Amino acid sequence: MDRLNPLDARFIDAEDEDPHASMAIASIAVFEGPAPSYEEFLGAIAGRLPLVPRYRQKLRTVPLRIGPPVWVEDPQFDLRYHVRQTALPAPGEDAELSRLMARIMGQRLDRAHPLWEYWLVEGLAGGHWALISKVHHCMVDGVSGTDLYRVIFDSSPAPAPPTKDTWAPAAEPSSADLVAAAVLDLALLPVNGARALAGVVVHPDRLAKDTIDTVRGAARLASSLVPATTSSLTGRVGQQRRYTWVRASLDDVKAVKQQLGGTVNDVVLAAISSGYRAFLLSRGEQPEAHMVPTLVPVSVRAPGEENIYENRVAAILAHLPVDVVDPVERHAAIRSEMSMLKASNEATASEAFVSIARFLPFPLVSLGARLAFRAPQRAIVTVTTNVPGPREPLYCLSRRLVEILPYVPVATTVLTGISVFTYCDKLTFGITGDYDTTADLDVLAQGIHDGVAELVKAAAMHREWHRR
Repeated sequence: MDRLNPLDARFIDAEDEDPHASMAIASIAVFEGPAPSYEEFLGAIAGRLPLVPRYRQKLRTVPLRIGPPVWVEDPQFDLRYHVRQTALPAPGEDAELSRLMARIMGQRLDRAHPLWEYWLVEGLAGGHWALISKVHHCMVDGVSGTDLYRVIFDSSPAPAPPTKDTWAPAAEPSSADLVAAAVLDLALLPVNGARALAGVVVHPDRLAKDTIDTVRGAARLASSLVPATTSSLTGRVGQQRRYTWVRASLDDVKAVKQQLGGTVNDVVLAAISSGYRAFLLSRGEQPEAHMVPTLVPVSVRAPGEENIYENRVAAILAHLPVDVVDPVERHAAIRSEMSMLKASNEATASEAFVSIARFLPFPLVSLGARLAFRAPQRAIVTVTTNVPGPREPLYCLSRRLVEILPYVPVATTVLTGISVFTYCDKLTFGITGDYDTTADLDVLAQGIHDGVAELVKAAAMHREWHRR
């Protein structure tokens, strides 16, 4: 039995606490046509299942919650339940695809089954077809979710042969088995904790530095968790979702970075800041400095750990400079903010908290996480993720993957979220909104589009000025 780590378990708790939350992450992979038949596509996925054992495992909750949920093999696994087929109504443009995505993501994954779904979508304009991939956040983060593409798809037009499949489900553990294993884990916690500590104190200099960094980061993170300035961007999330996206050129974004400085992520956050500024102004609200704090996940995976299917992320809390009028100054402001956050070790502190939680009793960790989660909700207005995707083209059944549109879930009082994904030379902002409160989600999307265009124009002017 493979147990959820504390962060993975937190995504399960989030659904238990909020009846309207659906903590699945997703994406739309759009392919050149023609679309494969359902049976052909089903066979292709079946040929890759042995490479993703988690796809044939379901969650079991330990009675009395004395231990974290565990992954167990599903003896009734049915691939046809997870691989589904649908088609867009004419004309099959972005509007029809976005509505389908919103409907699919408004529904929770059924915990009686492995927590994933694939949707084969036909009828896209231009003869294209799509795969909507929906996976619970307790299973993957952005980086490991991206690795699934490399596993399921091919790196060349020639399909790889199916993987030999010798899977036979183990007997499902009883409730008594789950309790006994959880009790044993509790008994071994002091031993495992002592072993971990022994490994750390071998390097006292590094331990001292890490401790100082963690304390400083925790202090900075605690000071950030103050309620955001009141605006229409927060409220209670309902069950249904809206979804849209903005396309941009990765080369354009890199040109902005080269001319105006910072990182690709700084340029992305500057454009998102422009979007939220336009969003607020369109609602008759004056943007203020601390009106849009955003949670920014940071991957803490070591190289080579991309195929470990669990969450390995830390987080920082950044304030988007929506009060800054000039786009170049807005970019400079977010550069300064992100540099300060990196120096403050906020991510180090949040990573340390998750690591420490592995050596504490799960009931205590779960209770603490619930209390900690409720306290800063009003301090987070949105979430912005940025995940680098494959640089080379991918293929499915010899069809080329054209673009990838990412989706990030929203919950509790966070009404909007933005996931940024790069694939080959394309960059896409996937924008999620609560259905009841973001009927104007396209305004946010247009604001991000305009924000990128403003920065590209400013970068070109900067380059011309230096040539003279």
